[in-house]
Amino acid sequence: MMKKLPQQDDETGEIPPVVVPVKLRELCFDGTELDRLDFLAEEVPVALVYNGISHAVMMASPADLEDFARGFSLSEGIVEQAAEIRDVEILAHEKGIELKIDLAPESFWRLKERRRTIAGRTGCGLCGLDSLEAVARDLPKVGGGMKIGLAAIEKALSALPPAQVYNAQAHALHAAAYADAQGDLLLVREDVGRHNALDKLAGAIAVARIDPASGFCLITSRCSVEMVQKAVIAGFPMLVSVSAPTRMAAKVAEEAGITLLALARADSALCLTHPHRIAL
Repeated sequence: MMKKLPQQDDETGEIPPVVVPVKLRELCFDGTELDRLDFLAEEVPVALVYNGISHAVMMASPADLEDFARGFSLSEGIVEQAAEIRDVEILAHEKGIELKIDLAPESFWRLKERRRTIAGRTGCGLCGLDSLEAVARDLPKVGGGMKIGLAAIEKALSALPPAQVYNAQAHALHAAAYADAQGDLLLVREDVGRHNALDKLAGAIAVARIDPASGFCLITSRCSVEMVQKAVIAGFPMLVSVSAPTRMAAKVAEEAGITLLALARADSALCLTHPHRIAL
């Protein structure tokens, strides 16, 4: 359960809004100038602290932070299941936000095994890895998964832009969403970092006790290898990206058994791996 924010000794002690209004001057190419009110996405340092040990600092949007703590812990292999996290406390400081994560004793050794120091840029998925071997992660094989019809994929893609409430204001946030086999969106998470958005989605699914194999995942960002790795660890049998994948992302998707669709549009999508889950 998320705890309420206590009173802080610093200047703020409050979580900032995800988007903030700002006054801007629009410079038109015909030489005219207009004063206007617009919105910018907030981006704050978020420190993940496990049992008192600072593990990572990521630049992220200040929303759905408990989901982020759980999803990051799962995707980074610090915990194997969400139940190993006993509590998440969110503390707002003047310089950023601290997520104090209480791990069960039996899972604390994973933190010592995988501990690293990350100064994470926005959504930087591989920052802090100390060897080439660490990039090539041992991933579980994705099995099962329902057959998903093209109409369901089209339905979910059409529903995603209106569901991006923060991006509609600031135009600077990525989204990761989960849809059921009928194409209905069940969960949507947004963040300035594409990896953060997917971590938040994985955390939300774990808390909601939704079987990830009963639907599919959609992302609005480019599909790099880290996004495929996180999707596989989260248990999604299918990943649909509106942008193009990298060659390594497609290779990892093929090896892990996940169905990868890319350049998904209202009228088409490219299927790169494991098309057996697509019901034509």
